[in-house]
Amino acid sequence: MSTRQRVAITGSSGLIGGALSSFLQERGDEVVHLVRRDPTEPHERRIDPDQGELEPGALDGVTAVVNLAGAGIGDKRWTDAYKRTLVSSRIDTTATVARALADLDEPVRLVNGSAMGYYGDRGDNVLDETSGPGEGFLADLVREWEAAAQPAVDAGCPTAYARTGLVLAADGGALERVLPLARLGLAGPLGSGKQWWSWITLADEVRALAFLVDHPEITGPVNLVGPQPDRQRDVMKVLGRLLNRPALLPAPSIALKVVLGELAEDVLGSQRVRPAVLESSEFEWEHSDVQSALRWVLAQQD
Repeated sequence: MSTRQRVAITGSSGLIGGALSSFLQERGDEVVHLVRRDPTEPHERRIDPDQGELEPGALDGVTAVVNLAGAGIGDKRWTDAYKRTLVSSRIDTTATVARALADLDEPVRLVNGSAMGYYGDRGDNVLDETSGPGEGFLADLVREWEAAAQPAVDAGCPTAYARTGLVLAADGGALERVLPLARLGLAGPLGSGKQWWSWITLADEVRALAFLVDHPEITGPVNLVGPQPDRQRDVMKVLGRLLNRPALLPAPSIALKVVLGELAEDVLGSQRVRPAVLESSEFEWEHSDVQSALRWVLAQQD
């Protein structure tokens, strides 16, 4: 799509939201940041999920909304209080955005944040967008997260659910805690290491989100992962090889459960996810294999 767009983003201070904002601006789009605090910049508008309100006129002229708000899944141990934060930070914001879109005079594109946690721990099963939901806290959370966008869907807004996989980036994402250990030769398998990691580089994540902004005809769930998932132990082997460090010492499952609590179930879970919608839409990845992906991540740190 060559026409300049006006895109509103929630979660613009996060890893993905910040990178997406820069990408869209660099290609010539106008970006509006929907922020919870009082706006301090001309491109910011206030959103108050607690009250379910948007600043009047916040969505004026907007051609698309990308809703990425939500507390970090891996930022803290999953206490009962933090689990409530994980839920409310997604559901309340999504519901606020969806209702605001439903009140507009014409349908606006919505790209709603989501996650491959929808599928739960499914072992070696190959999963695509037609696969049913799994079980567990994350699967339940993602179902609620997507359901909160229903007012926008009912109002005719073309809505896509971006079910993001493990994002590989130099700072933040799935490798944030692994890279320092890998540089010391301590990043071996997590648990058995046989679990599937469906990953995507930050660069391709941003490109895929922009692709969805540009293609409102794509609706429903869209798996934002690379075309080739890998077993976790193989990802660590490639990372160790690129760093000239061994990746041999495993982290036992029981130790992870002691340190991470319920979050360990996500770390140890296996999700072999296929990006069928992106493949059929002829999206092209910059990093389609784990070696090129990890080379890119490491180059960002040099």
